Amino acid sequence: MVDITNKTSTLRIATAQAVVKVSTPATIEAIKKGTVPKGDVLAMSKAAGLLGVKKTPDLLPDCHPLPIEYTNIAYKISDLEIQVSVTIKTIYKTGVEVEAMHGASIVALNMYDMLKPIDKGIEIHHIKLIDKKGGKSDYTDTFRSDIQAAVVVCSDTISAGKKEDKAGKAIISKLKKCNVEILNYAIIPDEVATIQQKAKHYQSQGADIIIYTGGTGLSKRDVTPEALQPLLDRTIPGVEEAIRKYGQDRMPYAMLSRSVVGTIENTLVLALPGSTNGAKESMEAIFPEILHVFRILKGARHD
Repeated sequence: MVDITNKTSTLRIATAQAVVKVSTPATIEAIKKGTVPKGDVLAMSKAAGLLGVKKTPDLLPDCHPLPIEYTNIAYKISDLEIQVSVTIKTIYKTGVEVEAMHGASIVALNMYDMLKPIDKGIEIHHIKLIDKKGGKSDYTDTFRSDIQAAVVVCSDTISAGKKEDKAGKAIISKLKKCNVEILNYAIIPDEVATIQQKAKHYQSQGADIIIYTGGTGLSKRDVTPEALQPLLDRTIPGVEEAIRKYGQDRMPYAMLSRSVVGTIENTLVLALPGSTNGAKESMEAIFPEILHVFRILKGARHD
């Protein structure tokens, strides 16, 4: 199975169709009047489709088991064709298009099975995905292509050369994947004045983003939030919550992080954990979606 542990849950919607074509108007009349020997074709096929949707991961080895929170199966009869439409919703990390297509297929197959005693010319056509929403592509913004970021590692031990920086490099790697240019990269000790000086310097240089890693814990030398908060014009609590929620879902100590996010004029400032995993997970939680902030800062409306 594909690893989806780094993804976040969103509302996912998919609609698929299948077309069942019969060979005679008498078959359509029998369906409408409920005179098919095997029973109510539409109702029984709907029940089969519901079971098919739920059983998808049992039959397709690479499909993740997921909560099916809504399924609608509808029919449209036109001449000799019955169009089956299956819509599924879930709030999860991966989409439901395969479940929708599988459900439509099972509905069509059940109709075939029930109708074959009275019609030997039934055909199944056009099993396909009609629409899907809620995946990563739906939240791909028209981000500016010239965004520049400065990354600052706050650590007494790393600045003294006693330890290698991995968190800052992980942040840089993610930024590059999001097409963000690295303006500067610095390693500094956990000193309030130095932290503040770097923020002022990079902001004056035109950095769009300043990301600090380290100093967000609860030890006496963890002072990054205290250093940055007086400089921020506004904080963005929702982003801070998203970072902690994402981390907490993966390890129980993420709640102890004091990550801070806010703006200095039009510069976005983030203080992230100093552990490598903490930095990686924080970046995964909010990038690239957080880059939408640069549209909002310029007065654009949320879609």
